[in-house]
Amino acid sequence: MITRYALFEGSVKPGMTETFRSAVLNRLVPLWKQFAGAQEVRVMFGEERDEGAPEFPLILAISYPDRAAMDQALQSPARAQSREVTGEIVAECFDGRIHHHVTLANSFPV
Repeated sequence: MITRYALFEGSVKPGMTETFRSAVLNRLVPLWKQFAGAQEVRVMFGEERDEGAPEFPLILAISYPDRAAMDQALQSPARAQSREVTGEIVAECFDGRIHHHVTLANSFPV
């Protein structure tokens, strides 16, 4: 399984935390769940961090069975629409940058 992370590095504009989180949950999650081949969508809102650590108000993780499934999702209409909606939300609520990382996931149930 691979997981593609979108790291929102920066800060939510003052007074916009609830607006930002609500927009992500109500406008973006339904689109992300439509990505072809996606097995899991996880949305994590930053709550705390070590002193001096960069701020990540949002980390998105979408897992796929393999690279081919991820590549298909990245070409889907839902992804194009999610990019447009993300741009609207970022313009209103977020100062920073978004970068993506693809990881090979290993799970070790306890």
